[in-house]
Amino acid sequence: MRAQDSATERRRIAVPSRTPAADRPAAARATRTGTAGAPRVVPSSRRVGTLQAALGVTAFSLTFPATAWGLEGIGPWSFVALRCVLSALVAGGCLLALRVPLPRRADWPGLAVVAGGTVVGFPLLTTLALQTSSTAHAAVVVGLLPLTTAVFSVLRTGARPSRAFWAAALAGAAAVVAFTVQQSGGALTTADLYLFGALVVCAAGYTEGGRLARHMPGWQVIGWALVLCLPLGVLWAALALPHEAFRLTGHSTAGLLYSAIGSQFLGLLVWYRGMAAIGIPKASQLQLAQPLLTLVWSVFLLGETLTPAAPLTAAAVLVCIAATQRARG
Repeated sequence: MRAQDSATERRRIAVPSRTPAADRPAAARATRTGTAGAPRVVPSSRRVGTLQAALGVTAFSLTFPATAWGLEGIGPWSFVALRCVLSALVAGGCLLALRVPLPRRADWPGLAVVAGGTVVGFPLLTTLALQTSSTAHAAVVVGLLPLTTAVFSVLRTGARPSRAFWAAALAGAAAVVAFTVQQSGGALTTADLYLFGALVVCAAGYTEGGRLARHMPGWQVIGWALVLCLPLGVLWAALALPHEAFRLTGHSTAGLLYSAIGSQFLGLLVWYRGMAAIGIPKASQLQLAQPLLTLVWSVFLLGETLTPAAPLTAAAVLVCIAATQRARG
C-alpha cells in the first residue's frame, strides 16, 4: 500500500498547475508580446494604422493652400488665434459630450509639448512665412519634417530604425528638398527662419503626441492639447483682431474652417492614431508625399504651376516611402 501511495503521489506532483495568464512570468508572456514586452503589431493593425496616417498626411497637405486662402481676408496673427479657438471649442465639446475624464498628471507635460508644437508653434510660424513665401517654397519644411520627426523619435522614445530605413528616409528627404528648392528657384527668403523653426517644434509635437497615443486615444491627445490652448487663443484673438484686417469672404472663411477643423483636429486625430499603431518613424515617412500633394492642391486651388520634374519626384518619393515601410525596426 505504501508503494502504491508513493506512486500516486508522484503522479500528482507531475501534473502541471494551470495558473492564469496574468500570473505567468513576463518572460513566458514575451512570446506573445515581443521581447521588450510591447504588443506585437499584427498585419491587419499595421494596415489600418498606415491608412490612418495616410489620411492624416492628406489632410495636412491642404493646410498651406487653406492658409493662403485665409490670409486673403484675415491677418496672420488673427488667423492663427481664431484657428486655435475654433478647433479647441470643437474638441472641448466632444470631450465634454462624451464625459472623458481628465488625463493623468504625468501626461500634462507631454500634452503641453503637443500644444506648443502642433497647435501654436507650427501654425503661427508657417502662417507668418506664407506672407512672403509661396506654398512651393514652404513645402521645404514638410520635405524635411519626416526625417526630423524620426530623429526626435529616436531621441525621445528610444526607437531604433534599421540602416535601410535611414537610407530610404534620407533619399526621400533629399528628393523632396531638391524638388521644392528647384520649384522656388533656389532662392532663400526671409521666411526661412520661420520655416526652420516650424520644422523643429512640429517634429517635437508629433513625437510627443505619438508617444501619448500609445495609451490614450488619438483624438483625446489632440483634444486635450487644444483645450489647453483655449485660454491663450481667446486672449490672443482679443488682442490681434482690433489691429489686423478681418474680412470674411468665401475663401477666407473656407480656409479658416478647414485649418481649424479639417487639419488641426480631424487630421491630427487620425495622424496620432496611425503613429501609435505603426510607430512614429514609419508613420513620419509617409509625410514625404505631403509636399507633392500640397503642390497638386496649389495648382487647382491657387493657380500655381508645376514643372515637369513633379511626376519624376513623385515616383522617387513613392519608392522611398515603400522602402521605409518595409524596413525592419
